[in-house]
Amino acid sequence: MIPFLSSLDPWLLTSLLLALGFVLAFEFINGFHDTANAVATVIYTRAMPPYLAVIASGIFNFLGVLLGGVGVAYAIVHLLPVELLIDTDTGRGLAMVFSLLTAAIAWNLGTWYLGIPASSSHTLIGSILGVGLANAMITDIPVADGVNWQKAIDIAISLVASPLAGFMVAGLILIGLKWARPHSSMHKTPEYRLGDVGKKHPPFWNRLVLVLSAMGVSFVHGSNDGQKGIGLIMLVLIGIVPAQFVLNLDSTGYDINRTRDAATHLSEFYERNARELTDYLALGKGNRGDLPAKFHCDPEQTEITIAALQRSLEGVRHFSDMPEQSRIDARRYLLCLDDTARKVSKLAYLPASERKDLSNLRKDLTHSTEYAPFWVVLAVALALGVGTMIGWKRVVLTVGEKIGKQGMTYAQGMSAQITAAMAIGLANIYSLPVSTTHVLSSGVAGTMVANRSGLQRQTVFHILLAWVLTLPAAIALSAGLYWLAYRTFLA
Repeated sequence: MIPFLSSLDPWLLTSLLLALGFVLAFEFINGFHDTANAVATVIYTRAMPPYLAVIASGIFNFLGVLLGGVGVAYAIVHLLPVELLIDTDTGRGLAMVFSLLTAAIAWNLGTWYLGIPASSSHTLIGSILGVGLANAMITDIPVADGVNWQKAIDIAISLVASPLAGFMVAGLILIGLKWARPHSSMHKTPEYRLGDVGKKHPPFWNRLVLVLSAMGVSFVHGSNDGQKGIGLIMLVLIGIVPAQFVLNLDSTGYDINRTRDAATHLSEFYERNARELTDYLALGKGNRGDLPAKFHCDPEQTEITIAALQRSLEGVRHFSDMPEQSRIDARRYLLCLDDTARKVSKLAYLPASERKDLSNLRKDLTHSTEYAPFWVVLAVALALGVGTMIGWKRVVLTVGEKIGKQGMTYAQGMSAQITAAMAIGLANIYSLPVSTTHVLSSGVAGTMVANRSGLQRQTVFHILLAWVLTLPAAIALSAGLYWLAYRTFLA
């Protein structure tokens, strides 16, 4: 890594370090902005001392990032259209990264200062959408192609459905606990228990569940939100120094053979389904030869794109042996073939068994492009873990006392945290980004309703307002910043 950095021009090295600093700053802010929600209930219910809770949460966030994989990371990256992802122009990459990160950091800091549990996930996704839309308008690309709308819709569904599910499931869990143990002290607030029996901490089993579920939320938060930081850093690296990071240079001979075989099997797949796909992909219609000088993703150029990829990988044993431009070209071919395969998989007339085969082929195609070096994962884990240990007090008070008209009981804390851990863990399995903030705060609200405690309208209004405004505000901020950067430095 050190020899690589020393080989860069000073201005490029400065830009790279500044961009990486912005990403890590975003993750640091995400740590104390979002993770306060993970420890809010365990602190408010006095199951753990505050500083011990945030340190433990920071450690579990760190572990979550290290062990979480990169599925969510590239779900975020692929919000951008494939045409923008294959454009490795350094100036445009810098404008894109700084615009979306500046917008995300500004909104996160503002909502944190006001103590509003706003979502870093919404903020980041809105910022990425804003850059994509602004790029489309500046470069005269149709708005429909300015963002990967199918991916955006999938993510939007997960962001909307997860808080609603959190509200209902947490409420149902609390109702079940009240039905099973109606007279248990778990249904008391910390203040009532202290005044009634003079005990500061929850009953042992309640305390154990609160601690374990809080650490579970911290772990899945790290694996979900930490991956967003990983995806951002990979955008930075590919946008600024593409030759070193467009392909995983640590790929083994087996990995390269896997990519090469995927191209061959993809060609066989299209031949096998030629009757259904001939018109869509222009199969066998003489569209052969070399790709156009100005390369772009076109389903009708699938056959020659596969052929170009096969030629570029012929005889390659290590990606580092390939010329720099050949690596960049190979990534373009892989991204476009994957994008076309994704579109083909959505065609209604493709048999279900063939869709499954195509899904497996897509995993093989992207094996060498969807990765993250260990130092990237470690840097994000450290930023998120350290950020967790700072700035938690503002949001803890909001979650514990200002959502409901009464303080939170131990049972409510357990219900909300168990629900959040399950919801975010499930989202990780399906590589979908969700908001820890909204899942947990909606879970708390659900328990307040189930407990007939009532909700504080002003706090709920502020949370809903932040939920509604975050996406359009982030889109507008990042789009405006990208437009300004483009007109100032790139036009």
